[in-house]
Amino acid sequence: MAENTAATTAGTTEPTEATEATEATAIATAATPGRPSRPDLAAMVVPLGRALMAAEQPILDAHGLTMWAYTVLLHLDEKPIRTQAALAEAVGADKTRIIPVLDDLEARALLRRQADPADRRARLLSLTAEGRRLRDTVQAAIQEGEERLLDALPATDREGFVRALRALHERNRP
Repeated sequence: MAENTAATTAGTTEPTEATEATEATAIATAATPGRPSRPDLAAMVVPLGRALMAAEQPILDAHGLTMWAYTVLLHLDEKPIRTQAALAEAVGADKTRIIPVLDDLEARALLRRQADPADRRARLLSLTAEGRRLRDTVQAAIQEGEERLLDALPATDREGFVRALRALHERNRP
Protein backbone atom coordinates (compact mmCIF):
# COMPACT_ATOMS: atom_id res chain seq x y z
CA MET A 1 0.00 0.00 0.00
CA ALA A 2 1.05 3.60 -0.62
CA GLU A 3 2.22 5.61 2.34
CA ASN A 4 0.20 8.46 3.79
CA THR A 5 1.57 11.82 2.71
CA ALA A 6 1.52 13.43 6.16
CA ALA A 7 3.15 10.42 7.73
CA THR A 8 5.76 10.28 4.98
CA THR A 9 6.51 13.99 5.35
CA ALA A 10 6.96 13.52 9.08
CA GLY A 11 9.42 10.69 8.44
CA THR A 12 7.18 7.76 9.34
CA THR A 13 5.41 5.25 7.13
CA GLU A 14 2.23 4.53 9.09
CA PRO A 15 -0.93 5.03 6.99
CA THR A 16 -3.91 6.86 8.47
CA GLU A 17 -7.49 5.59 8.51
CA ALA A 18 -8.36 7.95 5.63
CA THR A 19 -5.49 6.60 3.53
CA GLU A 20 -6.40 3.00 4.30
CA ALA A 21 -10.05 3.65 3.40
CA THR A 22 -9.03 5.32 0.12
CA GLU A 23 -6.69 2.47 -0.75
CA ALA A 24 -9.33 -0.12 0.13
CA THR A 25 -11.81 1.70 -2.11
CA ALA A 26 -9.25 1.82 -4.91
CA ILE A 27 -8.52 -1.90 -4.61
CA ALA A 28 -12.21 -2.87 -4.39
CA THR A 29 -13.12 -0.62 -7.33
CA ALA A 30 -10.30 -1.88 -9.53
CA ALA A 31 -11.06 -5.51 -8.69
CA THR A 32 -14.80 -5.45 -9.46
CA PRO A 33 -15.78 -6.12 -13.10
CA GLY A 34 -18.22 -3.60 -14.57
CA ARG A 35 -17.25 -0.83 -12.14
CA PRO A 36 -15.11 2.20 -12.91
CA SER A 37 -11.38 1.49 -12.95
CA ARG A 38 -10.49 4.21 -10.45
CA PRO A 39 -11.86 5.64 -7.20
CA ASP A 40 -13.84 8.85 -7.24
CA LEU A 41 -11.66 11.96 -7.44
CA ALA A 42 -12.81 13.19 -4.01
CA ALA A 43 -11.82 9.84 -2.50
CA MET A 44 -8.29 10.47 -3.77
CA VAL A 45 -8.01 14.25 -3.40
CA VAL A 46 -9.53 14.82 0.06
CA PRO A 47 -7.07 12.60 1.99
CA LEU A 48 -4.19 14.15 0.02
CA GLY A 49 -5.47 17.66 0.81
CA ARG A 50 -5.76 16.82 4.50
CA ALA A 51 -2.25 15.41 4.54
CA LEU A 52 -0.88 18.51 2.79
CA MET A 53 -2.65 20.79 5.27
CA ALA A 54 -1.31 18.74 8.17
CA ALA A 55 2.21 19.09 6.74
CA GLU A 56 1.72 22.88 6.39
CA GLN A 57 0.47 23.43 9.93
CA PRO A 58 3.85 23.20 11.73
CA ILE A 59 5.29 25.73 9.27
CA LEU A 60 2.38 28.11 9.81
CA ASP A 61 2.65 27.64 13.59
CA ALA A 62 6.36 28.43 13.51
CA HIS A 63 5.57 31.76 11.84
CA GLY A 64 2.53 32.59 13.97
CA LEU A 65 0.04 32.25 11.11
CA THR A 66 -3.30 30.55 10.88
CA MET A 67 -4.40 28.91 7.64
CA TRP A 68 -6.78 31.86 7.06
CA ALA A 69 -4.00 34.40 7.63
CA TYR A 70 -1.75 32.59 5.15
CA THR A 71 -4.62 32.44 2.65
CA VAL A 72 -5.10 36.21 3.01
CA LEU A 73 -1.38 36.88 2.50
CA LEU A 74 -1.39 34.73 -0.65
CA HIS A 75 -4.47 36.38 -2.14
CA LEU A 76 -3.34 39.93 -1.51
CA ASP A 77 -0.40 39.27 -3.78
CA GLU A 78 -2.61 38.60 -6.79
CA LYS A 79 -3.91 42.18 -6.79
CA PRO A 80 -2.04 44.52 -4.48
CA ILE A 81 -5.10 46.49 -3.35
CA ARG A 82 -8.61 45.13 -2.89
CA THR A 83 -11.56 45.78 -0.64
CA GLN A 84 -12.24 43.59 2.39
CA ALA A 85 -15.46 42.34 0.76
CA ALA A 86 -13.67 41.42 -2.48
CA LEU A 87 -10.92 39.66 -0.53
CA ALA A 88 -13.48 37.68 1.47
CA GLU A 89 -15.15 36.58 -1.75
CA ALA A 90 -11.81 35.62 -3.33
CA VAL A 91 -10.85 33.39 -0.39
CA GLY A 92 -14.34 31.92 -0.02
CA ALA A 93 -15.02 33.40 3.42
CA ASP A 94 -17.71 35.58 4.88
CA LYS A 95 -16.29 39.09 5.26
CA THR A 96 -17.08 39.09 8.98
CA ARG A 97 -14.93 35.95 9.35
CA ILE A 98 -11.77 37.54 7.93
CA ILE A 99 -11.99 40.84 9.80
CA PRO A 100 -10.28 39.42 12.94
CA VAL A 101 -7.63 37.90 10.65
CA LEU A 102 -7.08 41.28 9.01
CA ASP A 103 -6.96 42.95 12.45
CA ASP A 104 -4.21 40.56 13.53
CA LEU A 105 -2.20 40.96 10.31
CA GLU A 106 -2.50 44.74 10.53
CA ALA A 107 -1.45 44.76 14.21
CA ARG A 108 1.63 42.74 13.21
CA ALA A 109 2.39 45.29 10.42
CA LEU A 110 1.95 42.61 7.73
CA LEU A 111 -0.78 44.49 5.88
CA ARG A 112 -2.18 47.99 5.61
CA ARG A 113 -5.86 48.94 5.55
CA GLN A 114 -6.72 52.38 4.34
CA ALA A 115 -9.94 54.10 3.41
CA ASP A 116 -10.77 53.98 -0.29
CA PRO A 117 -10.74 57.60 -1.55
CA ALA A 118 -13.61 56.72 -3.91
CA ASP A 119 -15.72 55.15 -1.12
CA ARG A 120 -14.77 56.00 2.47
CA ARG A 121 -16.82 53.02 3.73
CA ALA A 122 -14.54 50.56 1.89
CA ARG A 123 -11.07 49.56 3.07
CA LEU A 124 -8.26 49.00 0.59
CA LEU A 125 -5.75 46.32 1.56
CA SER A 126 -2.11 45.97 0.69
CA LEU A 127 0.77 43.89 1.98
CA THR A 128 3.65 45.61 3.71
CA ALA A 129 7.22 44.68 2.84
CA GLU A 130 7.27 42.52 6.00
CA GLY A 131 4.01 40.87 4.94
CA ARG A 132 5.50 39.98 1.54
CA ARG A 133 8.68 38.70 3.20
CA LEU A 134 6.75 36.48 5.61
CA ARG A 135 4.44 35.20 2.87
CA ASP A 136 7.41 34.34 0.65
CA THR A 137 9.31 32.63 3.50
CA VAL A 138 6.31 30.51 4.50
CA GLN A 139 5.41 29.66 0.91
CA ALA A 140 8.99 28.58 0.17
CA ALA A 141 9.02 26.28 3.22
CA ILE A 142 5.64 24.79 2.32
CA GLN A 143 6.64 24.21 -1.28
CA GLU A 144 9.91 22.60 -0.16
CA GLY A 145 7.83 19.98 1.65
CA GLU A 146 5.59 19.59 -1.39
CA GLU A 147 8.65 18.97 -3.56
CA ARG A 148 9.66 16.10 -1.29
CA LEU A 149 6.19 14.62 -1.80
CA LEU A 150 6.34 15.15 -5.56
CA ASP A 151 9.77 13.51 -5.70
CA ALA A 152 7.92 10.19 -5.39
CA LEU A 153 6.73 10.70 -8.99
CA PRO A 154 8.81 10.54 -12.17
CA ALA A 155 9.60 14.06 -13.47
CA THR A 156 7.12 13.92 -16.37
CA ASP A 157 4.32 12.67 -14.10
CA ARG A 158 5.16 15.36 -11.54
CA GLU A 159 4.99 18.13 -14.17
CA GLY A 160 1.74 16.74 -15.58
CA PHE A 161 0.20 16.40 -12.11
CA VAL A 162 1.01 20.00 -11.17
CA ARG A 163 -0.15 21.27 -14.58
CA ALA A 164 -3.47 19.39 -14.21
CA LEU A 165 -3.98 20.69 -10.66
CA ARG A 166 -3.36 24.27 -11.85
CA ALA A 167 -5.87 23.87 -14.68
CA LEU A 168 -8.54 22.46 -12.35
CA HIS A 169 -7.80 25.12 -9.73
CA GLU A 170 -8.15 27.95 -12.27
CA ARG A 171 -11.35 26.50 -13.64
CA ASN A 172 -12.95 26.12 -10.19
CA ARG A 173 -11.93 29.38 -8.51
CA PRO A 174 -14.63 31.38 -6.73
